[in-house]
Amino acid sequence: MRMYQKYFVFFLCLSILLGGCGQGTVPDRNRTYIYYVNGDGTGLVKEEYDLPGGSTKGQISAVLEELRKETESIEYKSVYPKYVRINSWELRESDLEIDFSDSYNNMDVTEELLLRAATVHTLEQIGGVDYIKFTVEGEELRDSEGKEEGYMNHDSFVENTGSSIHTYQEGSLHLFFANETGDKLTEEIVSVRYNSNMSVEKLITEQLIKGPSMEGAYPTLPPETKILGVSVRDGICYVNFDEGFLDMDYKISPQVRIYSVVNSIVAGGETGQVQILVNGKADATYQGSVGLEKPLSRNLEIVEEKKKD
Repeated sequence: MRMYQKYFVFFLCLSILLGGCGQGTVPDRNRTYIYYVNGDGTGLVKEEYDLPGGSTKGQISAVLEELRKETESIEYKSVYPKYVRINSWELRESDLEIDFSDSYNNMDVTEELLLRAATVHTLEQIGGVDYIKFTVEGEELRDSEGKEEGYMNHDSFVENTGSSIHTYQEGSLHLFFANETGDKLTEEIVSVRYNSNMSVEKLITEQLIKGPSMEGAYPTLPPETKILGVSVRDGICYVNFDEGFLDMDYKISPQVRIYSVVNSIVAGGETGQVQILVNGKADATYQGSVGLEKPLSRNLEIVEEKKKD
């Protein structure tokens, strides 16, 4: 039986094999882990895994299948998008070559890097596998400069101690706060500059806790509220608050508070629904008014119309 481990989250930068840009994470031969991507899609999480007995090839097959499985957790998920397929693999002495379908090239830079790192870190734990090489439809995988990636092991990936992966981008968020009477939502457009490693959904949630800056808008979340986790899975954003979410002194309707979160995330994120949890649980109803047992879609009827100049 697999046992959930404490997060092992790290940002990765890719070094050139044999070029030497530092020491990577040396595999622990006493334990075996499957590596997943965290909810934000920015780093890896490892979970202990019981490697089956048998031949090296049998273990490789089992691990590759496990890597591609969907998880039941909302905190981490497989690094393999559904559209990425493995055509074949071959073990030559201690060198493992994995050939992917051309859909591999549809991943963005971060997705590809995390998939590659997770696959290498996981497979090299198998006795008899020292190096792993990726090909796409039989062609060598190449980096952005056209150089062949070649064979990889744990030394090919290092923990990011610099700023190479920390890029920043600017954008506008459509946030929804309470109006003066607390019975409707009013929209505020906020310009932000943020670390691209942070998910937009988490950024939006943090901005909601920070509160509005425009006149006539009022906070919908207590400032002491802590975010326990924000993750996206199958088109649903899961937002996990601590119990501070339940404490609110302002006279704001429950619908306004809940749909402040839902409408803001749907407007600015990449999901169509939001599931709100408190300490990992979804109460049947929030303040006896809003059902939280299922994901919610945005509610435009609760947004007040903008006054015409």
